[in-house]
Amino acid sequence: MSDIKKTIARELLQIKAIKLSPANPFTWASGWKSPIYCDNRKILSYPKTRDIVKNAFADKIKELYGIPDVIAGVATGAIAHGVLVAELLKIPFVYVRSSSKQHGLTNQIEGELKSGQKVVVIEDLVSTGGSSLKAVEALQKADARVLGMLAIFSYGFDVAEENFIKANCKLDTLTDYFTLIEMAAERDYIQPEEIKTLQVWRKKPENWT
Repeated sequence: MSDIKKTIARELLQIKAIKLSPANPFTWASGWKSPIYCDNRKILSYPKTRDIVKNAFADKIKELYGIPDVIAGVATGAIAHGVLVAELLKIPFVYVRSSSKQHGLTNQIEGELKSGQKVVVIEDLVSTGGSSLKAVEALQKADARVLGMLAIFSYGFDVAEENFIKANCKLDTLTDYFTLIEMAAERDYIQPEEIKTLQVWRKKPENWT
């Protein structure tokens, strides 16, 4: 387990971008009950955490892909993070809407994107991967060469892994569910008996109560 994964997991817990509540579960928009809630938009309000995430994204991109032609952020949660990374790397930025606008130019991709350009997609959170991969599909339809996607955090659902494999899209994350649970236990954000609840939920979140 890398130090940066641990560092980011600790930061997310400290600023309460990720909240753990096995005894009083959250309800997601999908209707799923969950002992964990992630809101990575909170990172933007904390300069230290924001810089750690920005630099980790840039380092990971350079390690995996070199310097791409364009950074693409998935709307809306990853727009700001994508801009910060693009600025650090001194390369262009675009963002991808969930669907085309219903007025004006009816764009789904906002910004200047040329055919054949190499793109790395930035996402704040991956759950099942459905909305993230819609952005990848839109970029590919615009003749971009999508090198892969980087997200701040993923729940590590099997369905997400399957969806990314089917889409032939590489996914990497700055930290992950397993690292987060380890850091939460180490820092007493959760009790030892709650770890099992969190592990069981991740295996079948759609059926968990």
